[in-house]
Amino acid sequence: MNSEQTLERLRQAQAKAEILFDRIERDNLIRSGFTESALSEEIFRLAESLFGIRRYWHKRIVRAGKNTVLPYDFNPPDLVLREEDLIWVDYGPIFDEYEADFGRTYVLGSDPVKLKLKDDVAEVWRLCRNFYADRPEISGSELYSFACDSAKRFGYRFGGEIAGHLIDRFSHHKIHSKDRVHYISAENDVPLNAKPDGKDRFWILEIHLVLPDGTLGAFYEELLI
Repeated sequence: MNSEQTLERLRQAQAKAEILFDRIERDNLIRSGFTESALSEEIFRLAESLFGIRRYWHKRIVRAGKNTVLPYDFNPPDLVLREEDLIWVDYGPIFDEYEADFGRTYVLGSDPVKLKLKDDVAEVWRLCRNFYADRPEISGSELYSFACDSAKRFGYRFGGEIAGHLIDRFSHHKIHSKDRVHYISAENDVPLNAKPDGKDRFWILEIHLVLPDGTLGAFYEELLI
């Protein structure tokens, strides 16, 4: 399969992930009184009913309250969603052997700080996407630096050590090496359009913003195209 066909399959996988996340909101799955793990199971069952999927290429993440400041690698204690809470969800479903990676932030209630954080994380994602699109030879470190600078301009700090990673046919970990050049990070000075393994690469852009006082974070993630 050539790169155009692979990209089209990745687009299709993301389109299904978008449908799933739209249904999460439309079906009012995110509500107070649920634990993070219970909500994760609800989303898992919804995905299975919509698309028949039970396979995910990375752990399913639901973060609420103080847990929203923690990036992917952490496995904090299970929290109960509260009224006026902020929650983010990060799922990596596999659709027809192609990976998706999708993350969104949700707010219960009308707290203006939380609503602004939700809006700002989406806007910073768009700014980074446009910065990438305007610079065909951009490196991982340049895009990561721009993401961190953008977070600061909006009044936040960047919450993760990476701002993205590869995505591909399952499993991209087997198709590509686990080298630093395959992450959007400060350590990757290789252009994102390069082929260090001799293979086309497709990217996910993820933005994690954290309030200056470290009490809340928001997340936004999807295919970088």
